[in-house]
Amino acid sequence: MLRYTLMRLGIFVGCLVVVWGLVYAGIVPSGRNGSNSLWIPLLALVISAPISFVVLRKERDRASIQVAARVDRMKANMEANAGVEDLADDRTRAQSQTS
Repeated sequence: MLRYTLMRLGIFVGCLVVVWGLVYAGIVPSGRNGSNSLWIPLLALVISAPISFVVLRKERDRASIQVAARVDRMKANMEANAGVEDLADDRTRAQSQTS
């Protein structure tokens, strides 16, 4: 998951540099009333999102498989712990009924 996040961040930073260069060169209009600090990152985000969606498809699928496996493992551990707790509770109740 860290690898996917870093790759996505890299695509955003690349788009940010390109957009900043295009605004600086005057090819893309700059923000109004000094809003470049918001305009440039927002435009870079809008451009980088579909690029990341297409380019990082395999990496996203790989990360999804890892997350799903981790969730399944945690569910299995929780069920095992619940079974142990139920067994201990049943033993305690049986002992208290015989006493």
